[in-house]
Amino acid sequence: MLTVKESAVPSTPELSIILPCYNEANNLPKFLPKLREAFSDAEIIIVDDGSTDDSCSIAQSHGVKIISHKHNMGNGACIKSGARAANGKNLVFMDADGQHNPADIPAMLEKLHSGYDMVVGARAQQSHASLLRRIGNGFYNWLASHIARFNIQDLTSGFRAVNAKRFREFIHLYPNGFSYPTTCTMAFIRSGYQIGYVPIIALKRGGKSHIRPVKDGLRFLVIIFKIGTLFSPLKVFIPISLLHLLVGVSYYFYTYATQGRFTNMSAIFIIASMLIFLIGLVSEQITALLYQRKD
Repeated sequence: MLTVKESAVPSTPELSIILPCYNEANNLPKFLPKLREAFSDAEIIIVDDGSTDDSCSIAQSHGVKIISHKHNMGNGACIKSGARAANGKNLVFMDADGQHNPADIPAMLEKLHSGYDMVVGARAQQSHASLLRRIGNGFYNWLASHIARFNIQDLTSGFRAVNAKRFREFIHLYPNGFSYPTTCTMAFIRSGYQIGYVPIIALKRGGKSHIRPVKDGLRFLVIIFKIGTLFSPLKVFIPISLLHLLVGVSYYFYTYATQGRFTNMSAIFIIASMLIFLIGLVSEQITALLYQRKD
């Protein structure tokens, strides 16, 4: 359940800026005036994700549209709620904690209008982030680029400008958690939509991060599997299948040479390789159905 409160904004704006918000009462008073001054004609939407502080009332006092979740649902859920309520032809997603600089938006929109369907703010090395997070993001970028055969500069960045119509095509695929950028990127590439990148420097956020290193770290491991299954499952399942087949055949030759017989272990590996391949084949067909247009 969610409620929407609107203030005086253009009825048909060209741009809607969507900010997921959870307990950002300390950051909104500084960030919202800066954003409103830079984009006075834009529709600014705060999606309050069940905040327990004064985030909602502070946002309302700054003349923006407010969507309120009755309880905390996650970053991806905020993005989806904001996208459904937005009136703009183009959408910009950014954090409400001050990490993303509104001064980067014009460059992103300029590139979007030059023929791209989505433009991502790619975080530079000097962006505020821990070494572990930089290593993790670098691995995700490499893996996704390898599978998609497309240079993905920042897979998990939440700072994005996108064509609203294109974004809503895949809204049923986006998860409610922090991994929505991964799903979004792979869905656009799979569908042949153009993705561009603009280098940005992510600033130090105000207050405490809502990302929990252990729990969200384990959750982000699922991204690795999502990358493959959302783009081309066979690219993930075939190498695993071939590995099992290689082990099974190699073990067969070993036992045949040393014992003169075919062992059950060899049979298990060979059968497993066949099953993994068939699962990948079925997954490929299911994935293809996910990207059928829903007009």
